[in-house]
Amino acid sequence: MDLSQFDANSLGNPNNNIFGLPTTEADARLVIVPVPWEVTVSYSAGTARAADNISKASLQVDLYDADYHDLWRNGFYMREVDKKILLKSDYLRKEAELYIDYISNGEAIEKNNFMCRSLREINEGSVFMNNWVHGQTKELLEKGRLVGLLGGDHSTPFGFIRALSEKHESFGILQIDAHCDLRKAYEDFNYSHASIMYNVLEEIPAVEKLVQVGIRDYCDEEVEYIHASKGRVQTFFDSQIRERQYEGDTWRNIVDDIVAALPQKVYISFDIDGLDPKLCPNTGTPVHGGFETEQVYFLFKKVLASGRTIIGFDLNEVGVGDNSWDANVGARVLFKMCNILTASNL
Repeated sequence: MDLSQFDANSLGNPNNNIFGLPTTEADARLVIVPVPWEVTVSYSAGTARAADNISKASLQVDLYDADYHDLWRNGFYMREVDKKILLKSDYLRKEAELYIDYISNGEAIEKNNFMCRSLREINEGSVFMNNWVHGQTKELLEKGRLVGLLGGDHSTPFGFIRALSEKHESFGILQIDAHCDLRKAYEDFNYSHASIMYNVLEEIPAVEKLVQVGIRDYCDEEVEYIHASKGRVQTFFDSQIRERQYEGDTWRNIVDDIVAALPQKVYISFDIDGLDPKLCPNTGTPVHGGFETEQVYFLFKKVLASGRTIIGFDLNEVGVGDNSWDANVGARVLFKMCNILTASNL
């Protein structure tokens, strides 16, 4: 499909693909892989159905972007949600809810054969999901496509990051998040959403640096891991950012420090709960504080201006509420990230 003649001022056609674009996968420069998975979420559920909600909301996104004008004409396409993955997530999510309730009461799992089996099935399911994501994204990368991943919970991008490590010898991760996600096997789930960055750092040596921004909810174990990383993990805590601003420092100066910490190649992992929860009230684990979207966009813009290359992204933890607000914000963040990834690879 030739997008050069597509009317960007027309109504979003629900028969078209993401953002109302009549793009096919064969013609797309950038392909979004939805991963409808939220097995290990420990608070609110709903993110497994984010892709369908974001797709619907995306029809209301105006295609004009003053910073990245008409880059959508390169072709953005989102694959259909794999219903088998969603069904597997729903089944294992119920198992996980029972398991979490059981251990939260201080019960020992070794005394309960049902719980032992549930834990084994959940961990095996997470490995299955990681391998599925790896296969989906590796195929696209080998075809020379730009790839973005849309969760689901924050455990979903592990396989994608592994696929990128097979293409790029070394790169860093810029993580926008309220949480460190550096716990080891949180709640005994080996690939928990709260363990994604721990797993990446322990299993994917190509990730030379993790730069975390906006962190404001974390535990002793994670702080100790950061200190023991010898600089491989650099965390810009929300409280420290705010204190610098209270003392008169500017967001521009703080952004310069964040960008300086990144290597040449950068993967962006954007947990929507890094934003102020007024923008994402139904995310899995909302935390007060956080950023406005424009602050994060400014950071991304400065990463590009520095000459660094963005090699991929994920957007995850977009919740499903009683209205379309979370999906509305999620769709606009997704559009911006597609533009940024495309701009970095022109």
